Amino acid sequence: MANCKNCGAVLTGTLLVCDYCHTRQDVDLSVVHRFTVEDPQSKRICPRCQIPLQTVDVRLEKKFLIERCERCLGLFFDPGELEAFLDKTVTNVHAVDPQRLNEVQRVKRRDEYPVTYIDCPVCRRLMNRVNFGPRSGVIADQCREHGMWLDGGELRQILEWMKAGGKLVQKEKELEMARLELEQEKKNLQIRQIDGVFAHTRPEPGSNSENYGTNLMPMIERLLRWIFGWGS
Repeated sequence: MANCKNCGAVLTGTLLVCDYCHTRQDVDLSVVHRFTVEDPQSKRICPRCQIPLQTVDVRLEKKFLIERCERCLGLFFDPGELEAFLDKTVTNVHAVDPQRLNEVQRVKRRDEYPVTYIDCPVCRRLMNRVNFGPRSGVIADQCREHGMWLDGGELRQILEWMKAGGKLVQKEKELEMARLELEQEKKNLQIRQIDGVFAHTRPEPGSNSENYGTNLMPMIERLLRWIFGWGS
């Protein structure tokens, strides 16, 4: 049973915000996973505290290293590591829980940090702000080359989002986008085919074009029947 870090009350629901004092609960990996700190310290720098990150092993079946700031509890994942961590941590979710998903989405970000771009812990260039997933409520910081940064508390929010079926919602949206793109490509193909027919049947300049429109109409009608299923 988890307790609020501020008032000590028992946490219920998504465990993200205390129902009594409304304090958002930070995430330390000791709450989510047992881990060990590796030596030496990482050369990567926390974008919030400007101190070297710890390298920790969260032991997902075998050695699994990520970076963690011991002061602000932020976490840095190399490309693909966060997805692998989540897939190993949250399993057997087969349905969407709308009420729980709404609770996760309503959780507000930590207000001690201004809304701004922060440096990548590796290359020190500004990272992009990206919506982690539909209705997760988490805006993560991502360097396309080196990985993704999560502020303290955001990992727990993402875990709760997955338990509520957020990954299923994301897959549904991706499938819908793929379907719409396929339909648009089919329409574009049909338009190109019609344009090709017109280009092929258009009379040459100076030729006898008296019957051009009459001869073209049956072909247009066949095309329209094929595209829209007329008469089928």
